[in-house]
Amino acid sequence: MSRILLVTKDPSYDVQFRKGIDGRLPGEMQTVFSAALPATPDELLGRSVGELPTVVVLGPGLDFHDALRLGGLFDIQRPEVSLVLVAPADMSLAMAAMRAGFRDVLDVDADVDGILSTMSRVLDAAESRRRVSLQGWSAGEPGALSVHDDTRVIVVTSPKGGVGKTTVATNLAVGLGRTAPMNTVIVDLDVQFGDVAAALRLAPEHSLTDAVTGPSVDDSLVLKTFLTVHPASVYALCTPANPAEGELVGAAQITHLLDQLAGQFRYVVVDTAPGLGEHALAALEAATDVVFVTGMDVPGVRGLRKQMDLLGELSLVPESASVVLNAADRNTGLSVQDVEATIRTPVDHVVPRSRMAVYATNRGEPLILHAPKDKAARQLQGLVDSFTPDRSASKRGIHRKAMARP
Repeated sequence: MSRILLVTKDPSYDVQFRKGIDGRLPGEMQTVFSAALPATPDELLGRSVGELPTVVVLGPGLDFHDALRLGGLFDIQRPEVSLVLVAPADMSLAMAAMRAGFRDVLDVDADVDGILSTMSRVLDAAESRRRVSLQGWSAGEPGALSVHDDTRVIVVTSPKGGVGKTTVATNLAVGLGRTAPMNTVIVDLDVQFGDVAAALRLAPEHSLTDAVTGPSVDDSLVLKTFLTVHPASVYALCTPANPAEGELVGAAQITHLLDQLAGQFRYVVVDTAPGLGEHALAALEAATDVVFVTGMDVPGVRGLRKQMDLLGELSLVPESASVVLNAADRNTGLSVQDVEATIRTPVDHVVPRSRMAVYATNRGEPLILHAPKDKAARQLQGLVDSFTPDRSASKRGIHRKAMARP
């Protein structure tokens, strides 16, 4: 059972904090009223009663520099305890806290819903790290997971636009977020016209260009401050609002970024721009898995065949590759068998055309959350299941049945 320990000298903040979590989060909470922090983590933890806290929140009224010092010690001596700093909304303070080892920063002026959102995120991440630890993940740099055989860098690609690639990528990321909450990130590598933010109805404060420049390049903890959190417990790294900024991002920066994220997250889902530009190729070089997406039209299918042939010549198709036929419809004049004959490989997942899918996209809500029983959502869930440990859905043999009805 999760336990939260709040340390503050301000009784009024204790009341506000409890309003945010009491009856809304599992576990129990305890408060230590203090104006000064002890010298070591164990001294602070010794002031609590009962089991070791899952999360320690350093609240208002404490010296900021003492908090950073203690945060660094927690990160080394008690990495199993997640630390949260309550501070004014200031990016420089947030970056300093993340460098010191804090898992998150809570705005001191946050209302009860803001408190609940932050603490839910921290507790979900703490539980995910605990599960990962039990599965035998090795420790890496402070606050990061080392690359392990189970780390999946999944690149979603297509030779042309308009086939629903971003829809597939966002639904895949959100679905994987259920398996690994706060341990899944989606990266939008369509650096000029990416739609991940719109597809997830996010308004990111920071973008891809922020993540590949400045202090985040050398510090993965700082990098996490540039990610945007989706309510489905998934991180997102979106493209800049100005398309011209995307041209400032190079392939080498993408390679380094994906390497950093692979050390922080169990699942890294990458939505690429149509075609095979330098960013897409950099992502494919880092990929453990590739998802090819095509529509049910002759130019798109032929383009996919050319893309797969070229990537094969470049040795950029990993063994774990799958094909998604999106917006499939019997009335197009093509069949699944026609598509397979052209690309010379089986289609793994057929996502039928669905009006609900269009509606969900326009609302910025992933289909598998908005309408999980929809026929297209079920096929997208099958794609998600193919990457989860239990692999509850078979990767083969479902597409002909899926085409029984348009």
